[in-house]
Amino acid sequence: MAKAVALSFLVATAVYAQQPSAPTNSASNPYETIVGFAKLPEGRTWGSTSGVAIDKDGASVWVAERCGANTCVGSNLPPILKFDASGKLVKAFGEGMIQVPHGLHVDRDGNIWVTDWANGRPPERDTTKGHQVVKFSPDGKVLLTLGKSGGAREPDYFWQPNAVTTAPNGDIYVAEGHTDAATANARIIKFDKTGKFLRAFGARGEGEGQFLQPHALAFDSRGRLFVGDRSNNRIVIYDQDFKQLAVWLQFGRPSGIYIDKNDVIYVADSESGSVNPAHKDWQRGIRIGSAKDGTITAFIPDPDPAPRSTSAAEGVAVDATGIIYGAEVGPKALKRYARKP
Repeated sequence: MAKAVALSFLVATAVYAQQPSAPTNSASNPYETIVGFAKLPEGRTWGSTSGVAIDKDGASVWVAERCGANTCVGSNLPPILKFDASGKLVKAFGEGMIQVPHGLHVDRDGNIWVTDWANGRPPERDTTKGHQVVKFSPDGKVLLTLGKSGGAREPDYFWQPNAVTTAPNGDIYVAEGHTDAATANARIIKFDKTGKFLRAFGARGEGEGQFLQPHALAFDSRGRLFVGDRSNNRIVIYDQDFKQLAVWLQFGRPSGIYIDKNDVIYVADSESGSVNPAHKDWQRGIRIGSAKDGTITAFIPDPDPAPRSTSAAEGVAVDATGIIYGAEVGPKALKRYARKP
C-alpha cells in the first residue's frame, strides 16, 4: 500500500506547494538506533550539528559541530571533526574560522566543504565573518573560499548558505537562503571547479524555478541534482543546467538528502509534525527509498512525538556498509542507525 501511494506521487511534476493527500509515515523501520557512538574529548559536550558526511575511505565520518552550543562565536574549539569507524576522534580543525557550520560535503578527492550559515545578530556573531563556503584539505588546509566575509546579498553571494555539493565534473553548487522572509535570497549558485561564478538560479517563491529555504543538495548516479526545497515541502530534481525534471512530495519536509552509489536516497525531515503545524500530519524522521523512481522503502521515525523546535536528524549520510548517520540540531547529537539483526 505504501509503495503504491509513493509511486502515485511521481505524477506531481507540475505541483508545487501542495501536499500529497496522505503522509508517508507507514513504511517499516528495519534499523536500530545507536546513541553515543562518536566520542568527544573529555570535558567537551555535543552542540548542535546539521552537517555530516562520509570520508573518501567509505567508513570514517566527518561532522560539523557547533562548539558545544548552536554557534562557535567566541569559542576556541575546532568545529570540523573526523571519527573513525570505531567512533574515535582522529582529526579536528577549523577553530576560529567557522561561526555556524551548517552544510558539509566530502568531494571525490576527499576534500571537506563547509557552509558557514552565520546565523544570529551581534554579539552572537561577528558581522565581519561568515556567510561563506570553505573548502578544506583532509588535514585542514584551506584550499578555496567562496563568498565575501561577513556576507553579501544580490547580486553577490552569499547570505546564509545552507548546503554545498560538487558535480562529477567538479562544478560547485551552493544552496542559499535559510529563512522564509520576504527579503531572503532563495537560489542555487553554480561555480566551476576553480570557484569561478557561472550562474545563479531561482528566486523566492512556490512555483517552478522558485524555492523557500533550499536546504539540501545531492547528486544521483546519473548526475541529476536533487534540491531539498524545505519550506515548500518538496524535492525538486534538475539537470546540471537547472532544467526541471521532477518534483517529489513524498519525502516530507526535507532538511537533508544523501544518495548512495546504488541510488538509494535518504531524506531527513526534522521539521514536520509538531514543529510545523502546516505539515502536522507528517512524522519527522529519515525516509529511505529509490532515487530512480521515488518509491519509499523504509522510515526511521523521530522518537520524540511533540517537540517544539527542530528535532531528529537534519543532516544525513550513509557509509559504504549502509550504516546511517543523523546530525541533530535540536537534540544536539550524532545518531548512528544500523540494520537490526
